Amino acid sequence: MDDRNNTIAGWVLFAGIIGLGAWVVSGEMFRSHVPEKGGWQLADAEGEAGAAADKPIEFYLATADAGRGEQVFKKCAACHTINVGGANGLGPGLYGVMGKPHGAHPGFAFTDALKSVPGVWDWKSMDAWLTSPRKYAPGTKMTFAGLGNPQDRADIMLYLNAQGSNLPVPPPPAEDPAAAGDKAAAEADDAGAQKAGNQPILNEQQAVQGGSKNVGGEGAAKLTGTDPTVDKQ
Repeated sequence: MDDRNNTIAGWVLFAGIIGLGAWVVSGEMFRSHVPEKGGWQLADAEGEAGAAADKPIEFYLATADAGRGEQVFKKCAACHTINVGGANGLGPGLYGVMGKPHGAHPGFAFTDALKSVPGVWDWKSMDAWLTSPRKYAPGTKMTFAGLGNPQDRADIMLYLNAQGSNLPVPPPPAEDPAAAGDKAAAEADDAGAQKAGNQPILNEQQAVQGGSKNVGGEGAAKLTGTDPTVDKQ
């Protein structure tokens, strides 16, 4: 009797081991793995991911609009004022900021990271700052990620310049000679194709009649149909 019970218990234990093994194997096979880095990384419309621009900021300043810049500045209004004598908030007042040295606004405790950056707030430096404050002045306490759209940066700089500053707006960059030549060649090709498309298309009879004055030499009369010795059907 004991042998029979031992046999049954052995089979039950064996079945349990088989079931446990199958459960472990199936769990490993069908377990979902979360990748450390997603295959698709969407760039933030504002910030460092979308900050790269193919063209210099002067290109966008040529079409910048201070009215649009005022709307973009609303993203800054939680920390900055822009009016005359505006109080400092989380950030310094920005009235008349263009053309001033870094960290020069009175009454605001700027970080050494920003004060140590040489130069003034001109178009290029402000563009770099608005693109990514953390890259422009590593260690800055400003938490804003930046504006990735270069046209937004140009618009807001033009608005800032109109608020107590008067820096001359730089002209747009000169067009690359090679690119200008390619553009001129493409326009010439388009003009030639358009001209060719506007030319009248003559049928065979019109070509013979219209071109008979220009046909000469031996056999010309036969070709143009003016030879009196040829019978006309």
